This record gives sequence, structure tokens and C-alpha cells, in this order.
Amino acid sequence: MSTKSTNMKLTLKITSFTLRTLMNIAFYILMAILIMNCSKLAYDFTYQLYGPVTVDEEPGREIILQIKNGESSMDVATKLELQRVIVNKYSFYLKGKLQNKVIMPGTYVINSSMTYDEIFDIITDYSASIIQQEDGVENK
Repeated sequence: MSTKSTNMKLTLKITSFTLRTLMNIAFYILMAILIMNCSKLAYDFTYQLYGPVTVDEEPGREIILQIKNGESSMDVATKLELQRVIVNKYSFYLKGKLQNKVIMPGTYVINSSMTYDEIFDIITDYSASIIQQEDGVENK
């Protein structure tokens, strides 16, 4: 009778040890996958923020962007992302905030092959607007 009990205890200990080992291995594999994916996302976001990222290769597509008075830089970033001119509206917004860019209202011609810096050079320069307003009257 005692050998059955001893065998049963030994079997339970071996099974428990094997199950814990497999659960630990699965946990560490999942953590490694999670860390790799988070690292990739962080790298991509940082590259969008500081690298020369574009949506399309040259010659790209030309887009007419109208920025109204009072629109926030996040509104402009959302418009650009919806028109597929930028890769990520959050990286574009953050880049503008870090560089203290002031987006000017107006109507601009933007190309999908432009980098974030080139887009900022255009939309922060009111003289680059194709339609300029003077005293409430539009001049072309």
C-alpha cells in the first residue's frame, strides 16, 4: 500500500515539475516576443521622428492641404495622415512640438514623397501658401 502512495507522490512531483518548467518556458518566450515587438515599435516611431521617412517614392502624389485659422497641429497631422502624406500623425505632431513649429493657415501643395521636415518647411511659411488672405479678401 505504501509503494502505491509513494509512486503516486513521485508521479505528482514529476508532473508538477514538468508542468512548472513548461509554463516558465512559455512565459519567457512570450516575454521575449513582447519585448521584441515593443522594441520594434519604439524604433519605428523614433525613426519616424528623427529619420527621413516618406510615404511614397519620387515623384509621389501632390495634395492640396487647406489649413484653417484655429486648427491645431494634431488636426493638421490627422488630415495629412488621412490623405496618406505622412506615416504617423503622432510622430508628425511630436516632431512639430519638439521643434517648436508654428503651422500657418493657408492652402499648400504637399507631395507624398516629402519628408516631415520638408512638409514643415512648407506649412510653417505663409508665403508658400497658394492662396493668401489679406484683410479678409482672398488673392491668388
